[in-house]
Amino acid sequence: MNLKPFFILMLLLSASIRAQKTDDQEFDILNKSKQWQLELQDSGTKDWQSKWFLDGLQAHIKNTKAGMLFNAGTTAGDDAGHAVLWTKESFKGNVKIEYNFTRKDSATKWAIILYLQATGTGAAPYVEDISKWNNLREIPAMKTYFTNMKALHISYSSFENDNNDSKKDYVRVRQYPVAKGQNFNTTTEIPNAFFETGLFKTDENYKITVIKTTEKLYFKVAGKNNSKLFSWDLKNQPSLLEGRIGLRQMATRSALYKDISIYTMKHITRF
Repeated sequence: MNLKPFFILMLLLSASIRAQKTDDQEFDILNKSKQWQLELQDSGTKDWQSKWFLDGLQAHIKNTKAGMLFNAGTTAGDDAGHAVLWTKESFKGNVKIEYNFTRKDSATKWAIILYLQATGTGAAPYVEDISKWNNLREIPAMKTYFTNMKALHISYSSFENDNNDSKKDYVRVRQYPVAKGQNFNTTTEIPNAFFETGLFKTDENYKITVIKTTEKLYFKVAGKNNSKLFSWDLKNQPSLLEGRIGLRQMATRSALYKDISIYTMKHITRF
């Protein structure tokens, strides 16, 4: 009997467990750091326009006692029905974002996305301050963003556009802009993607914690019955030093956001 494949499998499994343990430890250290300084706090129950601005003419946002209800347009696949809610503030350096997220739709298609530290590419008219070209995003086609912005993109509670299985969600990270002449689907992704997470059930609340440093991106999701930590290596990616935070929902997607907090770090922590 050839035991070599078995031992190789055991070594790979052991390495994976050690890597996960290291990620958990590093996340906990970062998350509990006293260096975080609160920059934005929004319960979601008061006027959203005081701290956010909106891309997309068909979206509807309503502040309720339960939080901020964000509904994108109702026609699947319609660029005009997509929407992005942007912070008015810009955030520099390491960032930490916390919020409660409740999915309100039962869709099996299309994405929900968190944008981190987004700016324009700087090539006119797409200047670094994205608020200067809001009019170019009244129809929030994805191509406008991934071609003309620098940003990190975390898609979660998301599904492929031809999917019909409610269990086949994914969590994926991308970095913009797409290289000229290259393909968005094959060149913007930062490995690895995660599939069938078992998270983001309709009407269940999840506490989301995101920490982004110059070298690592962490995305922790804690629900009623399970909790998972996802991470990505940013060491070989172009640095993103400052920009706005955005909540994107593709047409037909709906979610409730509550108790949003955004922090920056007084002093840079590296691992």
